[in-house]
Amino acid sequence: MATSELIEALQALAHERRIDEFYLIERLEDSLAKSYERILDLEWDARVTIDRATGKIYVYELVPVGEPDEETGEYTEFEERDVTPDDVSRIAAQNAKSVINSIVREAGRASIYEEFSQRVGDLVTGTVLQGTPDFTIIKIRDGVEAELPHYDLKRNPDERNERPAGERYRHNQRLKTLIIEVRNPNDEDAPRRGEQQRPSIVVSRTHPDLIRRLFEIEVPEIYDGLVEIKSIAREPGARSKVAVYSHEGNLDPVGACVGPKGSRVRMVVEELRNERVDVIQWSDDPAAYVRNALSPARVSRVEIDDENNYATVIVPDDQLSLAIGKEGQNARLAARLTGWRIDIKSASFAIKPVKEENELIDEVETDEDGLCEYVSPEGVRCRNHKRPGSRFCGIHADQEA
Repeated sequence: MATSELIEALQALAHERRIDEFYLIERLEDSLAKSYERILDLEWDARVTIDRATGKIYVYELVPVGEPDEETGEYTEFEERDVTPDDVSRIAAQNAKSVINSIVREAGRASIYEEFSQRVGDLVTGTVLQGTPDFTIIKIRDGVEAELPHYDLKRNPDERNERPAGERYRHNQRLKTLIIEVRNPNDEDAPRRGEQQRPSIVVSRTHPDLIRRLFEIEVPEIYDGLVEIKSIAREPGARSKVAVYSHEGNLDPVGACVGPKGSRVRMVVEELRNERVDVIQWSDDPAAYVRNALSPARVSRVEIDDENNYATVIVPDDQLSLAIGKEGQNARLAARLTGWRIDIKSASFAIKPVKEENELIDEVETDEDGLCEYVSPEGVRCRNHKRPGSRFCGIHADQEA
C-alpha cells in the first residue's frame, strides 16, 4: 500500500466510524514506534511521524544528549536520528490493520456505552448466546451483548446474582430483562471474562422494576398514567405483591391490571416463569393498605401505631396461616410493600383488656365450671378441679380458712 493510499484509507475509515482522523493517525504513530524499536533493534526509544498531507512516514531514534537528571536518572534532551527503513510503508500497512481493528473495537464499546448509559431501567428483549456457571451472555442486537450475572455470592461476595432461583436458560431462548447498569469501557477496573472485557451492559431478572415494565407493556392504563404502580415487593421466582392506584375515580386499578379473565396479569406471570403475582389496591389509609396487602387473607381488625410504625392485625382463627403464608412469605411481602412492621394475631389470642384484680375475683366467684377458684397475684386462674364440697383444689385447700 502506497503511503498516500494509507492516508486515504485512514481518512475514509475515520469518516465511516466517526473517529477523529488525527486521533487515529496518532495511535498509528505510537504503534509503529513500538514496532520499529523491536524490528530495527534500536538502543533508544523511537518516534514515528506521518505527514498528514502526503502520508510519508519517518522513523527517528531518540538519542539522549547531555547528562541524565541527578534525581531521576532520566535524560531530558534528545537528538532525533533518522533511521527510516526502505520498506517503511509495508511495515506501516501491517501495523495499521491491528491498530485500526483495536480502535474500531474501542469505538464500538464507547458507542454502546454512550447509547445505553441513558437507558438504565429500560426493559430489553434479547437472545441467549451462551451460559456459564457464573453468568449468561444475552444478545440484545447485532454487535451488542449484555451480561446476566448469577454468581455464587458465597464464593464471589463482590459480584451479584440477578437470576431468580430455579431459572435456567437454553441457547437462542428469548428473554425480557431489565438494564440495571452500564459499565464504562474505559474504566481500568472493568471486570474481564478471561482475556476479554466483559459486556458493558448488565441486566437483571430479579429487580422489582422488571414487573413494573412488564405491566406497562400489558396494561395501557399504566402506560398512559391513568393507573400508577405505587409499590412492589418481590421474592424473585416465588411471589410478588404489586400495589396500584387509580387517578380516575371510576377506574378500578386492580381490575385494569388483572384484565378480562386475568389475561393481562397472566402474561406477566408467564414471562416471570409462573411467579405468583398479587395485585392489590393502594390506599392512603394505613389500616386499609395493610389489610389489602395481606390479601388473600381476610382481616378482622387493624390497629395502627403511627409513632412506632407498627401495625397489629387481628384475623379469624381459620385465616391465620393464610395471612402469615408459607414460611411467613405473605406477611413478609406485605411488610415490605407497605413499609409497616406487621404483627398478626388470631382472634382467639388477641390481647384482652387488663382487668382489675377484684374484677377477676368476682368473675371467679360466679364461675361454676368445676375448677379451683384460686387466682394467683398475677391474675392467673388455677386449672385444677375443686375438691368435693370445696371451692378449691387440694393444693389450695388452705384458702378455705
